[in-house]
Amino acid sequence: MTSRKKTVASAAALVAALALTLTACGGGSDDSTKPIADVSAQPKTQAATVLDTPFKKPNLVLKDTKGESYDFREATKGKPTLIYFGYTNCPDVCPTTISNIAIARKSLPKADQDKLQVVFVTTDPERDTSAELGKWLASAGDPSFVGLTGDFPTIQAGARQLGIGIDAPKKEKDGTVVSMHGAQVIAFSPKTDGGYVLYGEDASSDDYAKDLPKLIKGETP
Repeated sequence: MTSRKKTVASAAALVAALALTLTACGGGSDDSTKPIADVSAQPKTQAATVLDTPFKKPNLVLKDTKGESYDFREATKGKPTLIYFGYTNCPDVCPTTISNIAIARKSLPKADQDKLQVVFVTTDPERDTSAELGKWLASAGDPSFVGLTGDFPTIQAGARQLGIGIDAPKKEKDGTVVSMHGAQVIAFSPKTDGGYVLYGEDASSDDYAKDLPKLIKGETP
Protein backbone atom coordinates (compact mmCIF):
# COMPACT_ATOMS: atom_id res chain seq x y z
CA MET A 1 0.00 0.00 0.00
CA THR A 2 1.41 3.38 -0.96
CA SER A 3 1.70 6.30 1.43
CA ARG A 4 -1.11 8.13 -0.41
CA LYS A 5 -3.47 5.17 -0.11
CA LYS A 6 -2.79 5.00 3.59
CA THR A 7 -3.67 8.69 3.91
CA VAL A 8 -6.96 8.24 2.08
CA ALA A 9 -7.92 5.24 4.16
CA SER A 10 -7.07 7.10 7.35
CA ALA A 11 -9.18 10.10 6.34
CA ALA A 12 -12.15 7.92 5.43
CA ALA A 13 -11.88 6.08 8.73
CA LEU A 14 -11.76 9.40 10.58
CA VAL A 15 -14.93 10.68 8.92
CA ALA A 16 -16.75 7.42 9.55
CA ALA A 17 -15.74 7.56 13.20
CA LEU A 18 -16.91 11.14 13.55
CA ALA A 19 -20.22 10.30 11.93
CA LEU A 20 -20.88 7.39 14.24
CA THR A 21 -19.59 8.83 17.50
CA LEU A 22 -21.38 11.33 19.70
CA THR A 23 -19.33 14.07 21.31
CA ALA A 24 -18.47 14.59 24.97
CA CYS A 25 -21.86 16.25 25.37
CA GLY A 26 -23.05 12.65 25.48
CA GLY A 27 -23.05 9.22 23.87
CA GLY A 28 -25.76 6.81 22.79
CA SER A 29 -26.67 3.52 21.23
CA ASP A 30 -30.20 4.02 19.86
CA ASP A 31 -30.21 2.93 16.21
CA SER A 32 -32.44 5.88 15.33
CA THR A 33 -29.55 8.23 16.06
CA LYS A 34 -27.13 6.57 13.67
CA PRO A 35 -26.42 8.34 10.38
CA ILE A 36 -27.83 7.02 7.13
CA ALA A 37 -25.26 8.69 4.90
CA ASP A 38 -22.41 6.80 3.26
CA VAL A 39 -19.31 8.84 3.97
CA SER A 40 -15.93 8.70 2.23
CA ALA A 41 -13.21 11.27 1.99
CA GLN A 42 -10.22 12.62 0.19
CA PRO A 43 -7.00 13.17 2.17
CA LYS A 44 -7.51 15.32 5.26
CA THR A 45 -6.15 18.85 4.74
CA GLN A 46 -5.20 19.95 8.24
CA ALA A 47 -8.47 20.67 10.12
CA ALA A 48 -10.70 20.04 7.11
CA THR A 49 -11.79 16.75 5.61
CA VAL A 50 -13.01 17.04 2.03
CA LEU A 51 -15.74 14.55 1.21
CA ASP A 52 -15.65 12.48 -1.98
CA THR A 53 -19.44 12.54 -2.19
CA PRO A 54 -20.91 15.78 -0.82
CA PHE A 55 -24.02 15.68 1.34
CA LYS A 56 -27.24 17.04 -0.09
CA LYS A 57 -28.84 19.75 2.00
CA PRO A 58 -31.49 18.19 4.22
CA ASN A 59 -35.12 19.11 3.75
CA LEU A 60 -35.18 20.78 7.15
CA VAL A 61 -37.89 23.31 8.03
CA LEU A 62 -37.77 24.68 11.59
CA LYS A 63 -38.31 27.91 13.55
CA ASP A 64 -35.66 30.65 13.74
CA THR A 65 -34.85 32.94 16.67
CA LYS A 66 -37.80 35.16 15.76
CA GLY A 67 -40.19 32.23 15.81
CA GLU A 68 -40.60 32.34 12.03
CA SER A 69 -40.47 29.37 9.68
CA TYR A 70 -37.02 28.76 8.23
CA ASP A 71 -36.50 26.40 5.29
CA PHE A 72 -32.81 25.51 5.52
CA ARG A 73 -32.55 24.29 1.95
CA GLU A 74 -34.24 27.32 0.41
CA ALA A 75 -32.86 30.00 2.75
CA THR A 76 -29.24 28.98 2.15
CA LYS A 77 -29.51 28.18 -1.56
CA GLY A 78 -26.45 29.43 -3.42
CA LYS A 79 -24.82 30.71 -0.23
CA PRO A 80 -21.68 29.50 1.58
CA THR A 81 -23.10 27.84 4.67
CA LEU A 82 -21.87 26.17 7.85
CA ILE A 83 -24.27 24.00 9.87
CA TYR A 84 -23.74 22.69 13.39
CA PHE A 85 -26.00 20.73 15.73
CA GLY A 86 -25.71 21.36 19.49
CA TYR A 87 -27.45 22.91 22.48
CA THR A 88 -27.16 26.07 24.56
CA ASN A 89 -26.63 24.29 27.90
CA CYS A 90 -23.64 22.36 26.54
CA PRO A 91 -20.76 22.95 28.99
CA ASP A 92 -17.87 22.97 26.56
CA VAL A 93 -17.87 21.75 22.95
CA CYS A 94 -20.82 23.75 21.59
CA PRO A 95 -19.88 27.20 22.89
CA THR A 96 -16.26 26.64 21.90
CA THR A 97 -17.21 25.63 18.35
CA ILE A 98 -19.61 28.55 17.88
CA SER A 99 -17.10 31.00 19.36
CA ASN A 100 -14.33 29.75 17.07
CA ILE A 101 -16.50 30.26 14.00
CA ALA A 102 -17.57 33.72 15.21
CA ILE A 103 -13.95 34.79 15.75
CA ALA A 104 -13.01 33.52 12.29
CA ARG A 105 -15.97 35.30 10.65
CA LYS A 106 -14.90 38.64 12.13
CA SER A 107 -11.51 38.29 10.43
CA LEU A 108 -13.18 38.33 7.01
CA PRO A 109 -13.80 41.42 4.86
CA LYS A 110 -17.30 42.83 5.44
CA ALA A 111 -18.54 41.61 2.05
CA ASP A 112 -17.52 38.04 2.85
CA GLN A 113 -19.00 38.25 6.35
CA ASP A 114 -22.33 39.13 4.77
CA LYS A 115 -22.16 36.16 2.39
CA LEU A 116 -21.42 33.53 5.03
CA GLN A 117 -24.40 31.75 6.59
CA VAL A 118 -23.85 30.03 9.94
CA VAL A 119 -26.73 27.86 11.12
CA PHE A 120 -26.94 26.38 14.61
CA VAL A 121 -29.62 23.70 15.08
CA THR A 122 -30.52 22.80 18.66
CA THR A 123 -30.54 19.18 19.77
CA ASP A 124 -32.46 20.19 22.91
CA PRO A 125 -35.56 21.91 21.52
CA GLU A 126 -37.63 21.62 24.70
CA ARG A 127 -35.32 24.05 26.51
CA ASP A 128 -33.87 25.87 23.52
CA THR A 129 -36.76 28.06 22.48
CA SER A 130 -36.39 30.64 19.73
CA ALA A 131 -35.80 33.37 22.31
CA GLU A 132 -33.21 31.34 24.23
CA LEU A 133 -31.32 30.53 21.02
CA GLY A 134 -31.25 34.19 20.06
CA LYS A 135 -29.79 35.27 23.41
CA TRP A 136 -27.23 32.47 23.48
CA LEU A 137 -25.98 33.02 19.93
CA ALA A 138 -25.59 36.74 20.57
CA SER A 139 -23.41 36.05 23.62
CA ALA A 140 -21.58 32.85 22.68
CA GLY A 141 -21.24 33.48 18.98
CA ASP A 142 -22.55 36.18 16.69
CA PRO A 143 -26.03 37.77 16.38
CA SER A 144 -25.88 37.15 12.63
CA PHE A 145 -25.88 33.39 13.19
CA VAL A 146 -29.17 31.61 12.52
CA GLY A 147 -30.57 29.54 15.39
CA LEU A 148 -33.16 26.87 14.67
CA THR A 149 -35.49 24.89 16.90
CA GLY A 150 -38.54 22.68 16.41
CA ASP A 151 -39.72 19.16 17.16
CA PHE A 152 -36.98 16.68 18.00
CA PRO A 153 -37.85 13.97 15.41
CA THR A 154 -37.53 16.53 12.60
CA ILE A 155 -34.17 17.74 13.92
CA GLN A 156 -32.89 14.20 14.38
CA ALA A 157 -33.96 13.19 10.87
CA GLY A 158 -32.23 16.23 9.37
CA ALA A 159 -29.01 15.47 11.25
CA ARG A 160 -29.02 11.84 10.12
CA GLN A 161 -29.11 12.95 6.49
CA LEU A 162 -25.77 14.65 7.14
CA GLY A 163 -24.22 11.66 8.88
CA ILE A 164 -24.69 13.22 12.31
CA GLY A 165 -26.10 11.12 15.14
CA ILE A 166 -28.02 12.74 17.99
CA ASP A 167 -29.93 11.33 20.96
CA ALA A 168 -32.97 12.79 22.66
CA PRO A 169 -31.98 14.82 25.76
CA LYS A 170 -31.91 12.78 28.97
CA LYS A 171 -32.08 13.84 32.61
CA GLU A 172 -29.26 12.57 34.81
CA LYS A 173 -29.64 11.50 38.44
CA ASP A 174 -28.38 14.88 39.61
CA GLY A 175 -31.11 16.62 37.62
CA THR A 176 -28.94 17.92 34.81
CA VAL A 177 -30.15 17.40 31.25
CA VAL A 178 -27.62 16.10 28.73
CA SER A 179 -28.04 16.27 24.97
CA MET A 180 -25.92 13.78 23.06
CA HIS A 181 -24.87 14.77 19.56
CA GLY A 182 -22.23 14.54 16.87
CA ALA A 183 -19.84 17.49 16.85
CA GLN A 184 -19.24 17.91 13.12
CA VAL A 185 -19.46 21.25 11.35
CA ILE A 186 -20.36 20.80 7.69
CA ALA A 187 -19.60 23.41 5.04
CA PHE A 188 -21.84 23.74 1.98
CA SER A 189 -20.59 25.13 -1.32
CA PRO A 190 -22.33 28.19 -2.82
CA LYS A 191 -21.66 26.70 -6.25
CA THR A 192 -23.27 23.28 -5.83
CA ASP A 193 -25.12 23.52 -2.48
CA GLY A 194 -23.36 20.28 -1.54
CA GLY A 195 -21.89 19.72 1.92
CA TYR A 196 -18.34 18.99 0.81
CA VAL A 197 -16.10 19.83 3.79
CA LEU A 198 -16.29 18.51 7.36
CA TYR A 199 -14.70 19.82 10.56
CA GLY A 200 -14.39 18.01 13.87
CA GLU A 201 -14.53 19.51 17.36
CA ASP A 202 -10.75 20.04 17.36
CA ALA A 203 -10.94 22.73 14.65
CA SER A 204 -9.68 26.07 15.99
CA SER A 205 -10.63 29.65 15.17
CA ASP A 206 -7.38 29.89 13.19
CA ASP A 207 -8.36 26.82 11.17
CA TYR A 208 -11.69 28.38 10.25
CA ALA A 209 -10.12 31.77 9.54
CA LYS A 210 -7.68 30.11 7.15
CA ASP A 211 -10.35 28.12 5.31
CA LEU A 212 -13.34 30.47 5.22
CA PRO A 213 -12.12 32.63 2.30
CA LYS A 214 -12.00 29.51 0.14
CA LEU A 215 -15.25 28.06 1.46
CA ILE A 216 -17.03 31.30 0.65
CA LYS A 217 -15.92 30.90 -2.97
CA GLY A 218 -16.86 27.21 -3.04
CA GLU A 219 -13.23 26.17 -3.29
CA THR A 220 -11.48 23.28 -1.57
CA PRO A 221 -9.51 24.43 1.51
